[in-house]
Amino acid sequence: MAQRTALVTGGTGGIGTAIVRYLAGQGHRVATNYRNAAKAEAWRKQMADEGIDVFMVEADVSDPAACEAMARTIEEKLGPIDILVNNAGITRDTTFHKMSYQQWNDVVNTNLNACFNVTRPVIESMRARKWGRIVQISSINGQKGQYGQANYAAAKAGMHGFTISLAQENAKFGVTVNTVSPGYVGTDMVMAVPEEVREKIVAQIPVGRLGKPEEIAHAVAFFTTDEAAWITGANLAINGGHYMGW
Repeated sequence: MAQRTALVTGGTGGIGTAIVRYLAGQGHRVATNYRNAAKAEAWRKQMADEGIDVFMVEADVSDPAACEAMARTIEEKLGPIDILVNNAGITRDTTFHKMSYQQWNDVVNTNLNACFNVTRPVIESMRARKWGRIVQISSINGQKGQYGQANYAAAKAGMHGFTISLAQENAKFGVTVNTVSPGYVGTDMVMAVPEEVREKIVAQIPVGRLGKPEEIAHAVAFFTTDEAAWITGANLAINGGHYMGW
């Protein structure tokens, strides 16, 4: 497998960390962004202790100028970005009739607008080099909706709309664009939910358990391979059978 340069946004989170580990394990040069310097340094040290060298850039994915600067910095340090995983995301949950514009805007900016902000600075180079892999990390709730998550579900559904349009525009340039839609995964965020609530969630999952971050990372890594060159515009649901759509 050729060594390539990969950017994973939100790489310090639960799923992001698993993706970073997986891509690094395949021999790729991996970069990610951060906003909290102290948290980022602790995470970087943890990765280094595992033998994983991650290039880190301070950048807010909701800020187009910061994303442009991030891409240029990574290119200068590691070379052209071949693999992009748009993974960064946040929640601001509340029922819509109580939702503020700020709660709506924060989620749409970080989860959806970031796809434009991060992808725009790297897409032309991928097209010119006739090779690229772009993967969006959406969500089961972008497929089925979720009570109290109108902002999150709208943004996550929009990510796949972005995917299928970008896939059509760039297929002939050797650039594939796909979406992975995880169900409920045992990250710190999900494990912080009260146990009785988690038990109700698990009871709805045919496989009978939460997903593992490594299972999501495996799917993402598959989409980034040369062997997956004929797959573009796909949305891979990984949710233990929790939601089975077409």
